[in-house]
Amino acid sequence: MTQNLYDKIRLFFQKDKEPFLLLKDILGFYPRDISFYRMALQHKSYAETNDKGAKVNNERLEFLGDAVLESVVSDIIYKQYPDKQEGFLTNLRSKLVKREMLNELAAKIGIDKLILHTGRITSAHNSYMGGNAFEALIGAIYLDRGYEYCKTFVANRLLKQHVNVEQLADSEQNFKSLLIEWCQKYQFEFQFVMTDEKVVNGVPTFEASVLVEGMELGEGKGYSKKESHQNAACVALDKVRNNNALVNKLVDLKRARRQSKNENRKKEN
Repeated sequence: MTQNLYDKIRLFFQKDKEPFLLLKDILGFYPRDISFYRMALQHKSYAETNDKGAKVNNERLEFLGDAVLESVVSDIIYKQYPDKQEGFLTNLRSKLVKREMLNELAAKIGIDKLILHTGRITSAHNSYMGGNAFEALIGAIYLDRGYEYCKTFVANRLLKQHVNVEQLADSEQNFKSLLIEWCQKYQFEFQFVMTDEKVVNGVPTFEASVLVEGMELGEGKGYSKKESHQNAACVALDKVRNNNALVNKLVDLKRARRQSKNENRKKEN
């Protein structure tokens, strides 16, 4: 209580404090180092230049927050579902940290309205802006207060108030179908490959991987071929939804494949 009061008093003496006073209602505590939160809310279009001449925006904090969020969510659901297997936990985590979910949470807690940006934001950029700022906010909390504060914030201020985790856990998603639809939409070649099949104590287990444009994007284990495919597709979907650089690489591979095919046709003719 004393520390929280001290942080509140300190905040009142900060410059441009108004937006950060609003964070108390979102976070459940007063920020200590405002610079982390200011950076978390800065879209790259609003990037400022630091003393070393480098552009400062929320992309580095987004990188950190992504890793912390995945760890925190894994920690929470591992303890919440002590009898569930890896496949269930992986699927549930994927649902909780997917881009659409983060965008929704950013809007529900009001982070989307605090983002600093300038210029014209395209619909493609805007679809990621809230979720990116949300991840950056997690990174800011981690640097400002540490892992346990991040975990408490996610568990109490987000999951308990804004997400029906039980309902989400029970909902079924056909990750393989979703991945196939995504590949077909963007005309990527894909392939599911069984990589291992064995029997342990009388129980068969299967391992599979999924290749998109020849690049392995996900591996999955399961007690059936179908389950291993689903888990591999789940991993792959998580990557393509959250990694623009990877998608660009796939586009380059698709372009090279088509160019090679055209050249072979010319040789045949």
